[in-house]
Amino acid sequence: MSKGIGRLINLGIAKEAARGTAESTASFWFQKLDADFNEKKTFARKEQSLGVIEAASGADIVKAIAEGAISIPLTDKTIGLILLSALGSVSTQANTPEASVHTHTFSVAQNAQHPSLTYFIEDVLSGQDYKHALGMIQTLEIKYERGKFVEGAVTIRTKKGATATLTSSFTAENFFRSNDFTFKLAANLAGLDAASAIQIKSLNLKIDKDLEDDDVLGSVDPVDILNKEFSVTGNLEAVFQNESDFKTQFLAGTAKAMRIDLQNNDVTIGSSTKPRLKIDLASVIFSELTRALKNGDTVMQTLTFEGYYSLSDAKAITAVLINTQSSY
Repeated sequence: MSKGIGRLINLGIAKEAARGTAESTASFWFQKLDADFNEKKTFARKEQSLGVIEAASGADIVKAIAEGAISIPLTDKTIGLILLSALGSVSTQANTPEASVHTHTFSVAQNAQHPSLTYFIEDVLSGQDYKHALGMIQTLEIKYERGKFVEGAVTIRTKKGATATLTSSFTAENFFRSNDFTFKLAANLAGLDAASAIQIKSLNLKIDKDLEDDDVLGSVDPVDILNKEFSVTGNLEAVFQNESDFKTQFLAGTAKAMRIDLQNNDVTIGSSTKPRLKIDLASVIFSELTRALKNGDTVMQTLTFEGYYSLSDAKAITAVLINTQSSY
């Protein structure tokens, strides 16, 4: 045992081949910014009367899980495994758009058992490592802020930990930055390619899975962790310079297709391809618009939006990731 800082504790993930059965090694180790992941217990208190005024005579554990949050810079390989668990399905086009480069398209799987992950903790401070089976993503939030690397914030829920002996090994990855960003709106998904880019100051996008533990009699562990209603929300900030960028759509309640695109043009993978993460929302409605009118400041607008399922496109959200990872 030793004292130390949080940088010395490493967290990793791997896709589970058998749901709820922990993998032995991590596929990716997080290049984390912050983490808060802990065991949680639920107790049944012994509250029967014993002829004294004390409220209880003890407690037994009746449920055990682990949960927490991890913040990471968005990189071009690890994010694929997170997107798979967050959305539920992936289709990979190998050697596309060129040899040794692959295009992964993530979409929402229409079931309550999106792919589970094993979460690993290599803890050099305590000297005891752990692996947590049946890891499910509760929320994924992507934060696009100017002058920074793009960040992902993931909240997770897993079974209680089992002891393990782990050795971290970090994968070289390419980072996405605020200057890699392009934002578009169009009448529908088909119009996004030709749409003009719109300049904005910042954007947050949040996916929520509404998890529920499948608790049963005879076990302190949930037998499963299920995703339920799937929702996408967000907000953005932009300079107010006209009504056509956002206010017109807000006032009319008009649904728009939205593209949030990252492409690192300073990096080449394969012979000419650039790492890319493109997220398309088929039907977005702006639900709130606010302006702060400060005499000495540029007039800014902040908008809140929600992504809806589009009946005509048969989808709400897709993400396309281009990298050199062969599969997820």
